[in-house]
Parts: sequence; C-alpha cells; structure tokens
Amino acid sequence: MPLRCASLSVKRPWWALAVLVAASTSWSSPSVTGNGPPAAPVPDVSADAALSGGSTTVFDITPNAFGHALGNLERSRWPMMLAGKALFMKRWGEDPATAAGPLSNASGCGSCHFKDGRGRPLTELGPEAPVLIRMSVPARRAPGGVSPEPVYGGQLNDLGIPGVPAEGTVAVTYTELKGRYPDGTEYSLRKPSFRVTDLGYGPLAVKAMLSPRIPVPVFGLGLLEAIPEEAILARADAGDRDGDGISGRPNRVPGLRTGTSMLGRLGWKASQPSIEQQVAKAFSEDLGLTSELYPERTCTAKQRACREKAVASSPELSPHVLEQTSLYLRLIAPPARRDVTEPAVVKGQALFQEVGCASCHHAGFRTGDVADLPELSNQPVRAYTDLLLHDMGPELADGRPDGEASGTEWRTAPLWGLGLLQSVNRQVRMLHDGRARGFEEAILWHGGEAEATRERFKKLERSEREALVAFLRSL
Repeated sequence: MPLRCASLSVKRPWWALAVLVAASTSWSSPSVTGNGPPAAPVPDVSADAALSGGSTTVFDITPNAFGHALGNLERSRWPMMLAGKALFMKRWGEDPATAAGPLSNASGCGSCHFKDGRGRPLTELGPEAPVLIRMSVPARRAPGGVSPEPVYGGQLNDLGIPGVPAEGTVAVTYTELKGRYPDGTEYSLRKPSFRVTDLGYGPLAVKAMLSPRIPVPVFGLGLLEAIPEEAILARADAGDRDGDGISGRPNRVPGLRTGTSMLGRLGWKASQPSIEQQVAKAFSEDLGLTSELYPERTCTAKQRACREKAVASSPELSPHVLEQTSLYLRLIAPPARRDVTEPAVVKGQALFQEVGCASCHHAGFRTGDVADLPELSNQPVRAYTDLLLHDMGPELADGRPDGEASGTEWRTAPLWGLGLLQSVNRQVRMLHDGRARGFEEAILWHGGEAEATRERFKKLERSEREALVAFLRSL
C-alpha cells in the first residue's frame, strides 16, 4: 500500500550543518523581575545545538519533517523501517481478516498520528475534541486506587463495527478567561469542559473520572527509550530536598514482558515503560486488536453485542506485527532545531533557563549502549523533558490516577519539534487536552510546581516573552 506519512531521509554529512548554523554566539542573560533560580549558564549555540538527537537528527522543515528514518540509519535496516511504516499506516478496517473493532477509536495508527505528529489538521478533526477519553472509577483495593469504568471500560471508543453500537461521542465547550500581564498586555485562555453524549450502553458510573488526551508525536521515541534509567532517576527529587519547589518523581508501572515494576517513560503520565508495550496498548484500546501482551478484548460484561463479535480464539496481531511496528517507532528521527544563532532565539534560550523552565524541561540526557540498534547508542538527547512526573496544579488536573501518577501529575512533555507542528499538522494544540492554542497559552496554564516559573514569565517585558517564544519555535 502507499506510504502516505513521509519519506525516508538520506544520511547527511556533518558539514550539512553549515546551512543551518553559524559561528558560536554568546549572550549575557538578562535579568528577570522577582526571585528565581540561580543565574543560568550561557546557552549552547554551537553547531551541535541544532542536533536534537546527535547523529540521528534529520534536517527538514517541510510537512514531512517528523517522518524520517534516523539520520545515521544503516541502509541495511531501511527495509525494516519501510515494513514497519506500512503497518503503522495500514487501515486495519479495510482488511476483513484484521478489521479494527468491534469497538475502536480509529482504523489505523496514522489516523491519529498524522504524519507521525500530534494530530490531524483542524479541517479534518470535525468537532474540536481530543481523540481519546480515558475513564476509570475509584477502587480502593485496585492498583493506583482506580479501576476501569464498569460499563465502558478504560477508554471511550467512539467507533463500532456494524451491529455494535459505538460507546459515545466526545463534546467539548470552552470558556474564555481574560488576563493581563503586569505590563498591561492582554491575553486570553480557553478553559475546556468535556462531556460524553450519545452513550450507547447506558449512563456512566456516578463517580466516573474522565481524562481527555490528544495524540503525541511519535518521532524520537527510540532515543527516549534508550536513556539509562539511572540518568532519569538522578533528576528525581520527590521530597524537594533542594528546596527549589520542583519535586519530580518517577512513575513505576507494570512491565508485561518482565512481570516486574518498571520505570514509566512514555505517554502523558509516563504510564508505559517501553515502546512495544505502548504499541500493544494502543492496538488494544485504540484499534480494538488483541496481541500477546493484551490478549483480551476491551468489551465489558455490559456490552453484549461487542462480546458476541469478539470470537477470536487467539491474538489477532502476530508477534511479528508487534515487533515491526515497534521497530518503526524506534527508528523515527527527531528534527533538527532551526535558527539557533538568531539573537532573539539565543536571548529566549537564556530566559528559558533563567525563569526556571529548564528545571523540568531538561535537555542534557545521553543514551546508553543499544546492542540491537547501535545507531541509537551514546547520542545526546535534547528533547527538553526529564521524563518525570510533576504536580501541575488544579487547573490542569484530570483527577485520574495512572499507575503511581496522581490526578494532578503529568510527565514533563518533550518540547522538540514544537516549532514544526504548524508545518506538519497544520494546527497547534498543546497540553494534554489541546486547550492551548500557542506557546504563551501553554506556559500560562502551568501551575503547581511550575507556578513560580509561570509568574516569572508573566513579569518579563513583552520583548523578552517574545524572545522566549522564539526559542520554543526553534525547537
């Protein structure tokens, strides 16, 4: 079938950086009103600063920027990349032998991760709402204190095959919240309210907890997975022992392969420990397809029509399909930064550090040794995340625990590629539920551990705020 997501990249020589970056530049960090972290170091604006993932990085600012193979991928592995891409882009509903369902959210992975990015263009979204709604109810004795909603399960499925009613439709409305910076500049935020309509199997449980989620980009996952666990844990500070107000902590989640507790590092709440497990979970809950890791249908006891259609006696996805799809996601490259030596970008990077954003959005990881994919070994990872959980305050809380993550905690979202969202996905929606229409709105929603950083951002002069946003656009 045609590969519609993006083309593979050609391995680029190091001198190709010359078209993107110039000589190193230094910048004296401007002052910020109010108390804050210690003075930040001079930002790195050397040629290497453009390399989000070291030699795996690719250089593309077109709508295909997120869909390339690792920049250093050996040509012998390209057929595996293409095979995995075909599975990622496959529309399972078009194959009667492996039709998505009986209940699902999409017909294929690419339906939500448009061009390997965050979501489909706004013109194709229909009612503006997240693709997924996670659901649960309080359960004192269950892991994490919650269990799936008894009628609808752990995720709302808005699609059903013939004869199986869809579970419901997500609707969202927004309330505009007006605000003003200390310098008098006005801003507006959107506070979303979500509800489920057209319920196919009766009312939700009285205490049902709903958590909306928009898709996340899938590039660079192989690098995030290859960061040594000890490097991530070294940044954890659950008790805020250093008194800086930041107390990131890891999420420990079940590893289905190992049968042990593992470090969660993928997903909005770091709820999955590996790409393979993330892929298997998405096949199960998003597409309704079983695998050896998730062999049970998601139909609940209350969904008779769904259970009658769920007659498969063995997992529908072979281990090979799971392996090839997971391998594809390991091999997608992060895009290079742009304009790293532009004065506004350099100034914005200094401010990003000085106001405190870099306390959580960390850019200094390096991968370990990856035996089966040496291209991923010993590479810098400038994803701007610590992969830890942070309390983001009541305004961003979904109230729904996930593993050891509380209802107010979220994994620090990687920032690489944000400046290319408009080019690739033709829309910019940020935060877990897509409420933020741009960089400033996303910052202004930060609370909890990030409240002091938000307040320092608000006290910046307008030109300084614009410079910080210019830096974010360069990622």
